[in-house]
Amino acid sequence: MLPSTADYWLVRFVFQRGLALLYLLAFLVAANQFRPLAGEDGLLPIDEYVEGVSFRERPSLFYVFPDDRTIGLAAWTGVGLALLALVAGPYWLPEPYAIPASMLLWAAMWGLYQSFVNAGRVFYGYGWESMLLETGFLAIFLGAGTSGPPVVVIWLLKWLLFRNMFGAGLIKIRGDDCWRDLTCLDHHYETQPMPNPLSWFAHHLPDRFHRVEVLGNHVVELAIPFLYFAPQPYATVGAVATVGFQAWLMLTGNFSWLNALTIVQAVAVFSDGMLLSILPVSTPATTSPPLLLSGVSVLVALVVLAMSIRPVANMLSPGQVMNTSFDPLHLVNTYGAFGSITKDRYQLVVEGTDAEDPGEDDWQAYEFKGQPGRPDERPPQWAPYHLRLDWQLWFAAMRPRPGRRQRWFGNFLEALLEDDADTLSLVQSNPFPDSAPEQVRVRRYRYRFTTPTERSETGRWWEREQVGTYVEPVSLDDLRRGGLGRRTLAR
Repeated sequence: MLPSTADYWLVRFVFQRGLALLYLLAFLVAANQFRPLAGEDGLLPIDEYVEGVSFRERPSLFYVFPDDRTIGLAAWTGVGLALLALVAGPYWLPEPYAIPASMLLWAAMWGLYQSFVNAGRVFYGYGWESMLLETGFLAIFLGAGTSGPPVVVIWLLKWLLFRNMFGAGLIKIRGDDCWRDLTCLDHHYETQPMPNPLSWFAHHLPDRFHRVEVLGNHVVELAIPFLYFAPQPYATVGAVATVGFQAWLMLTGNFSWLNALTIVQAVAVFSDGMLLSILPVSTPATTSPPLLLSGVSVLVALVVLAMSIRPVANMLSPGQVMNTSFDPLHLVNTYGAFGSITKDRYQLVVEGTDAEDPGEDDWQAYEFKGQPGRPDERPPQWAPYHLRLDWQLWFAAMRPRPGRRQRWFGNFLEALLEDDADTLSLVQSNPFPDSAPEQVRVRRYRYRFTTPTERSETGRWWEREQVGTYVEPVSLDDLRRGGLGRRTLAR
């Protein structure tokens, strides 16, 4: 028997505020980064998206209006709507108006963010993008005001969390041997996409602790998710274990809003009674949700269950693919992360020079906001904010040369040689503040964390050695003649 709607009024309140905060971060990222990455003159120009797909395949507002003004308007409108949702929005309107106003608010945020995800291509190709959209879609039907949320929507959120966690567990246990012999975390903290201030310390925890960590990972991702559907207090045990696990990941890495969003999803596993034992608040007397909302929620549940067939089949398949959408609106997706762990960390160091015939001392490095650069610089904390260029640089460094998915990279170098202000806003420091460099080059390094003894002696967090040249020294003319950079020619 399903619990009463009265058991979830506070759950909805906390869930909506957490989700609104993540929407706020997502739209701020779009406002600050989408145009230099995928706008009119972006590293992957928006016209390529319009010309390369149909609207039905990847629907977006920017398919109809592919210009920077519309992109900026959509991003800052999203910021405003998320702020409205965060500070209560329409929830305290009189009862006849609260629910439709709330549904309109959440639907608007979902639709706007859909536009960024579908037009952002490789820069928006992360599992947490479709996860935010799937979570945001279900939030539309939670209701508002003094009526409780439809219980069926709460259970759909539990189902989403289950697929999120269980899919991540399956992709690991089937993937890299190190997940089965419990050694993956010997490498993960050092080689993860973007280490944070505590990653060095986590890396140097005892090997025995790492073995227990991996075993605990399997328990939390493969066993605990079944508790989400159990009665209280067992469901809360599952929620607490999930929140604690995600909090540890947040403390030791920069995974955008993946962990924070999973924590928000886990709120749906609690009940008001359990939350009231933690939060010193009072809740109003609640009523059942309107019949129309309940009916619509049942229809949504039927659609979600029908659309879950392919994601579940993928999840249970020996050939499981992680972080995949099965429909253009990202309504029901499959998730997973780190099916394999890299054992070595590679980094790209981008350098420029203003000398016409440069010697080795004439090259100066650009510093990035999240990717390691100088060995003496401690890894920074950015999550749950998402640095999209930095994440793509991590992927790019896995190859000795730019590959097909790195076709944006030549445009990036071209933008540096043009002293493009929008592109330079994505990097931490520009060693050429007065004029563009004459040439740029990209060298590839292997990085490793220093040992405690090395750090004590040198103060460095990293040791590095050059393992190759990713891009030989090139000028702006070289890039255009060679076809590696096409930003300017495409205008």
